Amino acid sequence: MRRIVSVWLIDWPISVRRRSLERVRRPASPPDPALDPRNPFALILKNSRGAAILHALNPAARVAGLSRGQAQADARAMIPHLIAQPADPAADLRALTALAEWAERWSPSVSVDTSGDGLEGLFLDVTGATHLFGGEAQLLEQIRSRLAEAGATARVAMAPTPGAAWALARYGEGHASIAADETVRDLLADLPVDALRVDDRTLTAARRFGLKHIGDLYPMPRGGLARRFREVDGVGLVRRLDQALGFVGEALTPLRPLPKYRAWEAYAEPLGDIEGVESRLPELADQLIRPLERDGHGATALTLTGFRTDGGATRLSVRMGRPGREMKPWLRLFREAGLGRLELGFGLDALMLTADEAEPLAARQATMANQAEARQAESLADLIDRLTARLGEARVLTPEPVDTWIPERAERLTPALGRQPAPDRTGVGRRPILMLDPPEPVEAIAELPDGAPARFTWRRLSRRVVRSDGPERLSPEWWRPRPDDRLARTRDYYRVEDADGARYWLFREGLYGWDYTGQPDERAPSWWMHGMLP
Repeated sequence: MRRIVSVWLIDWPISVRRRSLERVRRPASPPDPALDPRNPFALILKNSRGAAILHALNPAARVAGLSRGQAQADARAMIPHLIAQPADPAADLRALTALAEWAERWSPSVSVDTSGDGLEGLFLDVTGATHLFGGEAQLLEQIRSRLAEAGATARVAMAPTPGAAWALARYGEGHASIAADETVRDLLADLPVDALRVDDRTLTAARRFGLKHIGDLYPMPRGGLARRFREVDGVGLVRRLDQALGFVGEALTPLRPLPKYRAWEAYAEPLGDIEGVESRLPELADQLIRPLERDGHGATALTLTGFRTDGGATRLSVRMGRPGREMKPWLRLFREAGLGRLELGFGLDALMLTADEAEPLAARQATMANQAEARQAESLADLIDRLTARLGEARVLTPEPVDTWIPERAERLTPALGRQPAPDRTGVGRRPILMLDPPEPVEAIAELPDGAPARFTWRRLSRRVVRSDGPERLSPEWWRPRPDDRLARTRDYYRVEDADGARYWLFREGLYGWDYTGQPDERAPSWWMHGMLP
């Protein structure tokens, strides 16, 4: 049975603004009137027509008779001493997103609720996880109390569908905050039609026909309801009813991708230092390894998330080039990544270790012939993992071959994580290990038209050639753009050795009298040094 928790954050924009004002207030300054709960306070937002309306209210403003969506001018006429400030929906969304990350202590699937008016809620998919918190009632009480400690007033409810949980959180009472498959229909029957998350026009039309409660819709003919309340600008009445009762599915979009595997621990005494966090890692890793072994998988990406007592969350991620499920390499990678980067705040009261990516882990058996080679490859992979964890994936690179014969374009650097070093396709000694970038000019004496240089001057030193090999002719790639004119002329490469035994890789750019297309070319060829050969 699917279990969805709906969290209604009552007056969330007001709570966010109040915390913002408290942070900027100086100790010696007089108290801000907006912080006094006895004063009517409202946040103002302009609607599509440019009129200022009330976006959010505190309890004192509602008691005084104001309502959400009311014009600011009418509110001022009713309460002249109303304190009004401009709303900041972007700040409200950022704060709600941070709260959703913190709520991952109860479920890895946390979604921001955008189905109602404004951003004032969360959805948590706790299917199969309620027993970890002592049961459904204990879980709801824990969520409610922890949010109250963080300064957020909330109502929570649990049901098989997001629509039913949303309705019960806002309109249910007492024991009605928990609904099962067999009770959800009866619990929704007495709630107003407003609980179905329909637009104002549909709600007004339903009331005109005497449909005040959800139970009034049950005996109505489905075809007549669908024709009367058509879906125009949003989700229609019939679809909302079917979603709440579970006849039609409703997808939730988690804030972060769901991890493949998850291990979680809560602590009565918060962990206040890095040593305490490190001491709990072996137990978390052991919890995570068991389901990986059961499924024959190994993790390639891990994330350690710490949930702070002040309502924040901190996390540290590591990646591996090969799938694995051994505890010691994991702990070593987290140490290399720097556990000290975790922001503990006033302490962590929960830790979560997730395998964000996992792959099938096939058993490998090395033969006598390739045993040394397998150990070398494994040691290299471990070294790359540790360097990547310490320095970052973008700083540990390996060359990757590119399908081109232009030397400058023959390879590119890519992250080394999970890759094997590329083999030398050109043969040992035929190309320099490191090339000069850009090539350096050379003065050469050579036989025309295609002879190797007999003597050349490079870096003001003259060298006599005793051995040579070439030419290796490379023509421009006409199908690629050539922003550099050097890549637009034919090259003849030569491998030469001087009298001192040093070997060089140089080329003549251009042909005598012709270009690579057979057209006349009046530019004189030039010689360039591109690198030293081993």
